[in-house]
Amino acid sequence: MKDKIKLQVQGLTNSQIQSGAYALILTEESGFHRIPIIVGTAEAQSIAIALEKIIPPRPLSHDLFISFMNAFGIRLCEVFIYKFEDGVFYSKLHLAGESKVIDIDSRTSDAIAIALRTGADIYTTAEIIRECGIIFNEQEEDEDDEPIVEEEEEIFDDILNNEELNPDSFESKNVRDAWLRSLPDNTLQEKFEKAIINENYEYAQIYRDEIDRRKTKEGGSNG
Repeated sequence: MKDKIKLQVQGLTNSQIQSGAYALILTEESGFHRIPIIVGTAEAQSIAIALEKIIPPRPLSHDLFISFMNAFGIRLCEVFIYKFEDGVFYSKLHLAGESKVIDIDSRTSDAIAIALRTGADIYTTAEIIRECGIIFNEQEEDEDDEPIVEEEEEIFDDILNNEELNPDSFESKNVRDAWLRSLPDNTLQEKFEKAIINENYEYAQIYRDEIDRRKTKEGGSNG
C-alpha cells in the first residue's frame, strides 16, 4: 500500500478524556503528527515495561505470546493500524511462519505491546494521519509546566520525609517531580526495585525516568 506511514512510540501519558485510562502517543516518523490512542491500565503497564525494557518476575500475557511465537517459528513482520471508526483504531498483525504469511486482527494496544517486544515496525495510513493526527505547538506544551506555587511548596516541605509516599500521593505533577528529585539515589533505586517486585509497573516507570534523568544529567556534566 503506497500510503503507509511509519510510526514511532513516543510514550504514555494520563488520559485527559477518560478517567483511569492512559493515552499512548504515536508519532509520525518522517513528519510532525502525533496520534493519541486511549488504552486501559493493564495495556499501559505492558507497554510501559516494554518501553523501559523491564523484565517482570513473571511473564505477562504479551510475553507469553512472544514465547509462543518463538516456539513455533513465527515472526511478527509489522503492525498495521488500518482503520479508525467510531473512536476505535483497528490493527492487524502481519505474521510470517515457515509455510505461510497471514494477517490477524488485533486490538491496537495489544499489537503495539507485542511490536515493542519484537522490534517490529508500526504503520498506519495517510488517511488516519489526516483524520487523527495532531500537530502540537511546543509553546502550548510548555504552558502545562507551571511552576510550583507557594502553597504547594509548603505541602512539599511537610511531607518530604514521609517514607510511605509514592507517585500517587501528589495531585500536582510539579510537586511529585520535586519529591522525586529530592530522593537520594539509593532510596530511588530501592523504590524502583520494590515497584518491580510488587509488579507496579506504573511506579517503576516513573522511578526509572528519574534514574535515567540523573544519568543523562551526570553524563552531560562530565562531557
